[in-house]
Amino acid sequence: MELLDIAIVGCGPAGLSAAVNAKIRNKVIKVFGAEVCSPKLASAPWIDNYLGFHQITGTELRDLYLAHIEEMGIEIYRTRVDNIVPMDSTFMLAAKTDMFEAKAIIIATGVSQTSYLPGERDFVGRGVSYCGTCDGPLYRSKTVAVVAYTHEGVEEANYLVTVAEKVFFVPQMKDYHGLSSQVEIVNGRPLGVLGEGHVTHLALKDQQLEVAGVFIFRDVTPAEQLLSGLNQFQGAIVVDRSMATNIPGVFAAGDSTGRPFQLAKAVGEGLVAGLSAASYIDKSASIK
Repeated sequence: MELLDIAIVGCGPAGLSAAVNAKIRNKVIKVFGAEVCSPKLASAPWIDNYLGFHQITGTELRDLYLAHIEEMGIEIYRTRVDNIVPMDSTFMLAAKTDMFEAKAIIIATGVSQTSYLPGERDFVGRGVSYCGTCDGPLYRSKTVAVVAYTHEGVEEANYLVTVAEKVFFVPQMKDYHGLSSQVEIVNGRPLGVLGEGHVTHLALKDQQLEVAGVFIFRDVTPAEQLLSGLNQFQGAIVVDRSMATNIPGVFAAGDSTGRPFQLAKAVGEGLVAGLSAASYIDKSASIK
């Protein structure tokens, strides 16, 4: 297994800024991102408050970012990181069925455009999951629901139907092509997750689905699901001026650290996080 110096989770402005600055410090890095990097930036029709780029579209600016990354030989691994586990002196990252190891982590996942469902957080690990390939085997011969805000939910539902007795698919987007015919589509807006000690139902606007598990797929993995023990305040990851979190070796940048949700802030924090992570690795090496 390849040992990375720095794993950067997220390929938006903060993550790419961190990548550039860590690469300049000669660190072995890998950026983990979605198929489309920073859809939030790309959807901006006009940007006029970013120094040096007066009147540029979000798509144009993102294309410049990606061209910069490519010119520097920085690889973007197009898959979502599901879980990060601290080891003795490194971190293990689970991305679908692949595993990676890194000396330091930079979290730059941004913020989800959708809110938590009532009851969702209460049942994380007790019926609520954000990774079908990770937790699917726990629901063998049981009924589960997939709430999909992104197309990733289609892929995960197709896997879950191979292990679960029944899979309800509750789409929150228009395009869900490629969904297995064995998956039952249930249209409706999810209102909450219900249960007593463990999930028993997914409440929709017009009905309740009796299920043993609810798999939720959004554009961003919740920080508490990504890495257990991260300090947060009002939904934002708590960092110091070096962008370090409460977990040694873990840094965060961009929208995931809270307001203001602005491009310049994200790029600046990414720079600091990249340099801080590189310094952390250098100091750790000098101690050994």
